[in-house]
Order: sequence, then C-alpha cells, then structure tokens
Amino acid sequence: MKDRNAKSPVRYRRMTAADLPAAHKLSLSVLWPHRLEDWAFIHELGEGIVAEDASGIVGTSMCWLHGPDYASLGMTIVAPDHRRRGIANELLKRILNEVGDRTILLHTTATGVRFIEHGGFVQTGWVHQHQGSVFRAPFVPLGPGERIRPVGPRDEAVLADLATRSTGMPRATVIKHLLTVADVVAIDRYGELIAFAALRKFGHGYVIGPVVAPDAEHAKALIAHWAGTQAGAFVRVDVPDSSGLSPWLTEMGLVQVEESVHAMTRGDPPRPAGPAKRFALLSQSLG
Repeated sequence: MKDRNAKSPVRYRRMTAADLPAAHKLSLSVLWPHRLEDWAFIHELGEGIVAEDASGIVGTSMCWLHGPDYASLGMTIVAPDHRRRGIANELLKRILNEVGDRTILLHTTATGVRFIEHGGFVQTGWVHQHQGSVFRAPFVPLGPGERIRPVGPRDEAVLADLATRSTGMPRATVIKHLLTVADVVAIDRYGELIAFAALRKFGHGYVIGPVVAPDAEHAKALIAHWAGTQAGAFVRVDVPDSSGLSPWLTEMGLVQVEESVHAMTRGDPPRPAGPAKRFALLSQSLG
C-alpha cells in the first residue's frame, strides 16, 4: 500500500534536543551506526535543521562553526521514501544560510559528490574509514624521553593548540567538549606534550580519533595503544589519505570499508600550521 503521508507538505525548522530520538531513528533507517548518545554529542556543538511532514521528521542537516572563518557540514539525511522531492536541496540551502560566508568543509560518499558540487564544493582529498576487531595490537617503540600518559585538566590548552595547528581551524571548543565524553592519552617528551589521541564509544563499538602527532610513527604508537586496550572489540578509525596509515591499519585488522569518502571544500581551505599533523579525524562531521 502506498504511504499516504509520502506527499504531504514538508516544513523546515531548527533542530532541538527533543528531535534527537527521531533523528536517531532516521539515521538507523539509512543504516548509519550512530547511537542516540552520538547524536547528542554532535548536537551540543552545532546547529541543525529538520524537515518534517505528517509522518514526522523525514530529513536532517547540521553545521558546526569553527571560529569566524570556517564551518563543517554533516548529518544530512533524507528518509528513503521521501527522496527526489527536493528535500536535500532545501536542507542544504537552509544550513548554508546558518554558515554565512565561512569556508565550508564536508565529507560525502561518491553518491553525494555531484549533488554537493552543485553547491560550489570541490574535492580536496579522501578519507578512508577503517574498522574491525583488533586482537593483538603491534608494538610501536617511542623515542628517548617519550612516554604515553593520560591527559589531565592542565593539558587542555596544549591539546587545543595542537588540534588547532593540525587542522588550521580553532578547536578549543571541540576539545573541551571531547574531554567530557572521551578518554585521551598523550605522548610526553621530557615533559612536553607532542601528540595525543582520543577514544570514545561510538556506534557499534569505539572510535579512535582525533589523532594528532608530529609524524606517522607517533600516530601509530597512539593508535596501537588504544587498539590494545580494546582487544576483540569493534573499533573504527577515519584517516585522511595523506596520512599513509591505511596499509598499516589493514594489517592490524582494521580493514578499509569498500568506499572511500570524498573530502569537499567550498572556499579557501584551512592551512595547518604544524608541526603536529592530523592523522585521524574526530568524526566525518566535525573533522
């Protein structure tokens, strides 16, 4: 029987915390792994628009502002039985109004590239999603005077600075919020914090990220540390193609999913300032 609500009028409004259970249900309908807690984490940092009709919420889109110059977009979902009605176009138009003149970053699969390109976005890279269960993490030696240690409240400013330099965007607010939901360890070299990585519950298990380090070997040491603490559990890591970590992650048992994600930008891309680099994303929405 045809859904009598499929052609009912659609209205758009700002997303509220009360919408999160319905948004979560919508994401499950398109096989996204997000838990309700994952929606709450990203909603507290951003703004969203929902599309709804007589059947309830049928579309979502969100944005996150990173200072006055940058923003990221994500969580754009349209219910399968409501597609080809212009809902995605309207959601994108409205969420772009929230962002203003900022440079905008987003990640999308191949099916969304053409749609996103119509909005003035160009591809600037790839992100590889790796996931699986690690039963034995490799040993990655550290250098002289280096150790992996948990971070404390006094480390927050240094973490924010490393994250900001590694992305080229302000990250103090994101880091502050991340510390409320994630466990974070850092590499300390003779008392100086030079790298860090976070682990938090997400979807079917855990996600490792962000991972910020001066080079790939230090990034591997941090990823191996967290993977070793979750032996047998489902773990996910999203890494930029430029990280060069994909073959190593696959060897460890975190295999790359079939389709890589396109990194898209509208406007002048942010310019990382180093020396630390981002080797794994916090999330595809938040970067």
